[in-house]
Amino acid sequence: MTDLLPVLRVLGMLVMLFALTMGVPLAVSLHEQDGVWQVYPIAMAAAFSAGGALTLGLRHWRRELLPRHGVMLVSLAWSVLPLAAALPLLLACALVGRPLSFTHAYFEAVSGLTTTGSTIFTGLDTLPVSVNVWRTLLQWVGGMGILILAVAVLPLLGVGGSQLFKAEAAGPVRDTKLTPRMTGTAKGLWGVYAAFSLACGLAYWLAGMEPLDALMHMFATVSLGGMSPHDASFGYFASPLLEWLAVGFMLLASCNFALYFVALRKGHVREFVRDPEMRATLGTLIGGGLFVALLLWIKGAYAPLEALRLGLFHVVSVASTTGFASTDYLAWPVFAPVLMLMLSGVATSAGSTGGGIKMVRMLILFKQTQRELTRLVHPNAVQPVRLGGRVVGNPMIFSVLAFMLVYAATLLTLSMVLLLTDLDPVTAFSAVMASLHCTGPGLGGVGPASTYAVLTDFQIWVCTLAMVLGRLEILSFLALLTPAFWRR
Repeated sequence: MTDLLPVLRVLGMLVMLFALTMGVPLAVSLHEQDGVWQVYPIAMAAAFSAGGALTLGLRHWRRELLPRHGVMLVSLAWSVLPLAAALPLLLACALVGRPLSFTHAYFEAVSGLTTTGSTIFTGLDTLPVSVNVWRTLLQWVGGMGILILAVAVLPLLGVGGSQLFKAEAAGPVRDTKLTPRMTGTAKGLWGVYAAFSLACGLAYWLAGMEPLDALMHMFATVSLGGMSPHDASFGYFASPLLEWLAVGFMLLASCNFALYFVALRKGHVREFVRDPEMRATLGTLIGGGLFVALLLWIKGAYAPLEALRLGLFHVVSVASTTGFASTDYLAWPVFAPVLMLMLSGVATSAGSTGGGIKMVRMLILFKQTQRELTRLVHPNAVQPVRLGGRVVGNPMIFSVLAFMLVYAATLLTLSMVLLLTDLDPVTAFSAVMASLHCTGPGLGGVGPASTYAVLTDFQIWVCTLAMVLGRLEILSFLALLTPAFWRR
């Protein structure tokens, strides 16, 4: 309990900080007069009061956080913050005569904050505009990470910013400090994120989107969330120009934001261009898109230019874990949607806003496989694993191997749980994979033309758990379940 109390104190601060974000949909609701403005002050007051009670009640438990505290806090934050995020959805939908169950509201909130982009809503175009702004804003807040934001804007908390940053950062490499202080690193990353967001929103607006549409799709693009305010997703606009712009910004957001920060701050452009993970990420996304485009053209589905546009847009969208769609790609040759879903597990970089296994882990795994093959032929050869000219230590390799084992076990276990509920195999497996990768649309009953509302409440909770595990990269959450974690 003495370990948990300081963590709960910081969690209270995070809830208070998060409550302030509800001011954005409140302002939109008042401006657009969509009739639900009153729900946001109520939800904000409830969340702020709950966070304030925790903070004040535990004000004497102020201490520097240890690594174990970071793991506890990040797990609690990604479980508790969706409760606050779900409250405006529950109140607003009840007010407009479209009552929402707690299960569906929590799922929608988790989907937004984890940048998964799955939804249980139908009739998105008829929802109050502020509700759609809130849904898409959740993705933007969760994209770079609420804990990293807290480190950036609350430097005087005295809560161990380094431990929060390491617990929140995605990928196996978490210890790189881009500035002397972790606060500066967090500010730098959020600064790059905000600059990309501004550029994306302006580009969408200048290309023909209405201002609010541009804002919401900017939230969904740079976060690689893909949650759209329209039932037809990107197909609502029927604009090739907008699709090409989306492809460009999704490619940018799929790469490590730390590389952009270093390139802008220190002028290390050469390191940026030569980074092996970035090159592998962009090569996989663009190469996969070109391959699917060629397949669509050969199969006679589209003319060459249209096949190129649709192939690149959907492969980049799904493989980057965004999940936008402009057509029902399940009608394509079956190889294409399966390939896209498989790529969603590997085609984003560590330090990006995407989900999945991360490209750097696949590169390390590939290099380790090469080393083992060499050892079969030359048992005494000394061949360290190198990535980008640097030696990858055995602890990092063992960490990657452990992650891959746990990832496969989690994917199979949760898929089998859904199969126990008599869900068809394609829908069960793809729903878990899409949730674990934080991708959104899957195959079968949860494809791009459908929603997760077709699932039962129990099935939705399984997918919700998969989304949280995917956002926490599994090991952080599972560490809480081990006796060693709680042993002094």
